[in-house]
Amino acid sequence: VRVWVQGPVEHAQDRGRGFCIFGNVVLAVEHASKVHGAKRIAVIDWDVHHGNGTQTAFYADPDVLTISVHQDGYYPADSGGIEETGEGKGRGANINVPLPAGSGHEAYLAAFDEVIAPAIDRFRPELIVVACGYDAAVSDPLGRMLCHSETYRLLTRRVVALAARHCGNRLVVCQEGGYSPTYAPFCGLAVVEELCGIRTAVEDPLLGWYANLAGQRLQAHQRVAIARAAAQHMTDTRMKKEL
Repeated sequence: VRVWVQGPVEHAQDRGRGFCIFGNVVLAVEHASKVHGAKRIAVIDWDVHHGNGTQTAFYADPDVLTISVHQDGYYPADSGGIEETGEGKGRGANINVPLPAGSGHEAYLAAFDEVIAPAIDRFRPELIVVACGYDAAVSDPLGRMLCHSETYRLLTRRVVALAARHCGNRLVVCQEGGYSPTYAPFCGLAVVEELCGIRTAVEDPLLGWYANLAGQRLQAHQRVAIARAAAQHMTDTRMKKEL
């Protein structure tokens, strides 16, 4: 079961902010838990901004794993550091991967493969919810990253595989940011095609250019940031087991 939801989700807390009035992901997780009895739910947020609202809602909840990959120190500027790992029983169930501005295709895939996928494998969720923003794309006016439509295609392919492996294909994808009217649609199409398993005849006319921009390869400083996030999560996981 793969579901697509339209609407902003990640920044709303006790008030609206960041174009978000209601936290759709938070509401979806609560509904899945209380109405459908889901006991372990993972949230993966790859919007360019930190998923602060989702983090706050489940910061002390060990049954909801929240993961945010975002531009470091961007919005909100005071949240999203790797040291924010949860509190109380929820310690270790919140993971932040703050990537340096200018991170592109290979950095995002490395973050997924080295941090997100291992965390999901350890957590073994019954449901995966994705906060899917396109504002980490090259031409987005509200981000400073270098992703392109193929980045989103391969991220989606990876999360579909995780959902198949752990939770019987139970996957919800919520659309978030994406402020380039000329490019966000191609990123969105790539995600929907992967969810449906259908490749349309529509081609991204900018992919060849964007994919060959300098900075798309994984850089040394990006590798360090990803390794730090992975190490922080493993440290908290070990400490939680010892407690």
